[in-house]
Amino acid sequence: MQRMAALFVQQLWLKLWIICITVLTLRGITAQIRYSMNEEMKIGSALGNVAKDLGLDVGRLMERNIRLVSGTKEDLFKVNPEDGLLSVNHRVDREELCGKTVPCLKNLKAVVENPLEMHQLIIEIQDINDNSPKFPDENISLEILESAIVGSRFQLEGAHDLDVGTNSLNSYKLNHNQYFRLETEEFDEDGKVPFLVLQKHLDREDKEKLSLQITASDGGKPPKSSALNITIVVSDINDNPPICGKQKYSVSVKENAPVGTFLVLVNASDADAGANGEIEYSIRNKFRGLSSEPFDLDSKTGKLSVKGELDFEEKQVYEIKVVAADKGAVPLSTHCNVIVTIEDENDNPPDIDITSLSGRIAEDAPLGTVVALMAVTDRDSGLNGEVTCTIPTNLPFHLKQSADGNSYSLVTKDRLDKELIHTYNIKISATDSGNPPLSSTKIIQVDVIDVNDNRPMFSQSPYTFHVTENNRPGASVFSVSAVDADEGENAVVSYSLDTKGQVASYLIINEANGTILALKSFDFETLKSFQFQVVASDSGTPSLSSNVTVHVFILDQNDNAPVILYPVSSNGSAEGVEELPRNVNAGHLVTKIRAYDADIGYNGWLLFSLQEVTDHSLFGLDRYTGQIRTLRSFTETDEAKYRLVILVKDNGNVSLSATATVLVKVVEPREAFAASDVKSSAKDAEDTNVTFYLMITLASVSALFIISIIVLIAMQCSKSSTDYTSKYLQDTNYDGTLCHSIQYRSGDKRYMLVGPRMSVGSTIVPGSQANTLVLPDRRRPSEEVRPFVYNLI
Repeated sequence: MQRMAALFVQQLWLKLWIICITVLTLRGITAQIRYSMNEEMKIGSALGNVAKDLGLDVGRLMERNIRLVSGTKEDLFKVNPEDGLLSVNHRVDREELCGKTVPCLKNLKAVVENPLEMHQLIIEIQDINDNSPKFPDENISLEILESAIVGSRFQLEGAHDLDVGTNSLNSYKLNHNQYFRLETEEFDEDGKVPFLVLQKHLDREDKEKLSLQITASDGGKPPKSSALNITIVVSDINDNPPICGKQKYSVSVKENAPVGTFLVLVNASDADAGANGEIEYSIRNKFRGLSSEPFDLDSKTGKLSVKGELDFEEKQVYEIKVVAADKGAVPLSTHCNVIVTIEDENDNPPDIDITSLSGRIAEDAPLGTVVALMAVTDRDSGLNGEVTCTIPTNLPFHLKQSADGNSYSLVTKDRLDKELIHTYNIKISATDSGNPPLSSTKIIQVDVIDVNDNRPMFSQSPYTFHVTENNRPGASVFSVSAVDADEGENAVVSYSLDTKGQVASYLIINEANGTILALKSFDFETLKSFQFQVVASDSGTPSLSSNVTVHVFILDQNDNAPVILYPVSSNGSAEGVEELPRNVNAGHLVTKIRAYDADIGYNGWLLFSLQEVTDHSLFGLDRYTGQIRTLRSFTETDEAKYRLVILVKDNGNVSLSATATVLVKVVEPREAFAASDVKSSAKDAEDTNVTFYLMITLASVSALFIISIIVLIAMQCSKSSTDYTSKYLQDTNYDGTLCHSIQYRSGDKRYMLVGPRMSVGSTIVPGSQANTLVLPDRRRPSEEVRPFVYNLI
């Protein structure tokens, strides 16, 4: 009854333990669940629902690929990936798995993915009464001297039951007889050992042989038993059996001990003399039919030594029965017990088992992301079996050890950057604590997946381009370029223009290569510079972009012919009439040709020449100012009317020109004075109109250039360190017709768009279309440049 109550309490506590298991919320190995089962359960029998006990979503089991990792070749158990039901997969024999070890525990690991988790399952295998007690032999003979005294004890080999607990060997029973009774004694290794005790003197002449039967029964319900048939041979000689020097011999030996290593000397003595007292030693196997133990025993001396390979991982303790028998006619014997303990040597390196691996991880994965799960085992024991796992310290990963110390999680500890390192070959080293230590390594590869974390970068910032006016519409004028450090779609760059402002109306950009085309032809006289922004965007999700400012400066071409302001043009030609008194002296100003050119520099520098003249000796023309003066005094023979044709041309590479005609009438002084009043009035009106037009022209051109100067100054202030800086200087040496004199600085050179008079030492820059001069830089570093002066004559 007491055993039944104890069994009931044990089962009750086991059920309470299973109910109280909860799933811990840790990464890697997060929970430990314990189940209980009887051995020899039918294949397919359910033990419990792992998914429900771990609190997993049953609907996601197939997606998370739930599976068991046992570490053995044969999977005794399996888990249903659809509902998480844990069941028996193969025959479970407790005696085969654990022998006499109590409790019999089977450790499993349940692994799920997305995210990776490992949970420990402990299955306790309960013993059932499936083995009967077995004697080494079913029939034995025992010779006993007739002189044996009452109370003599004769040790027998006991029965062995592979079951444990109440199902193991419980009792012996001797059949009824008048000569012997049965006694038992408890031995640590052998359990209950039967002894025959003589309770009545034997008489060989009365009865030569006795037949006895001992029944061994276990404590199972129902109990199982087996019988030993004993034949007692009564002899009247050799009445002293050998006696062991020790009841039990114990010795330890290293598992790598070489063959022939001495273990122990078994010594037994016999009180008899002669052959009856001469002892011979032999090893007796506990079970017949099993392979012999890896030991050798000298039959004469009792010297026990190693004869085969010892392996601690296969077996740790050997129980050897040494039979010491005399050589009497009826030999007497006794059993000497020898316990050989195998000591572990560090002869097994650790084993690394990668149970789960995520071979690809995004570079923006959060810290602590699980990359791999691994189990580490070592078949050795003690310090030889204590394993430490390490990885190189210069990696953005570290190992996280589980609570039981047998598993590790490889997790991220630093941020990953695909642009720096795209693949990691992680060397995992496992080293035990033996002396010397043994180690093993395993390399796993982790590829870093690119994410869109880099913006496109322009090759310059800002861009500065010079474009000649009158460009062909639709042609490429310049291009920008940007690169992205990412890869794949994340590095494909497309270009677009910032649509703010008027630039979108006359520029278009190629989205693929950044080439910018002009939709219209630029006119320097209308637009001298402008700026806009280009946006470079990658093709990632979400897309990243950057922008750059582009400064564009329009270069002048000689595309404007000179315009005659005086004489006033009419019907497409400029023609004027001047009356001149005959009594004027040489050098008298007849009139002045006024003209202007909308271009600048050489393109706007005007020169005057007499194309047609009636008398070359009478009139002269200043080529720079356009003033017509008399070269001498008039004579009586000079004509009264002269026609002068003046050619006005600019200094462009392809010169443009215009002509003006002046008719000079020579009159007598009185006529001149008489007509002076009328002409003066008309002249005043004409001068008033010319002055008005000149003022409008001057105001328009001046306003345009003032705006240009303001834009250039603003650019200079916003980027004082740029290589492109424009500085304008006044040309004080020019007093000719309308043209431009502009000086500016770019980098370490100084340029000037020249008028009719140039500074000494100026040179023409190639490619400037003869519009630009390079000036020696005579300014001090701190000297400011004065704004240019626009002259109109």
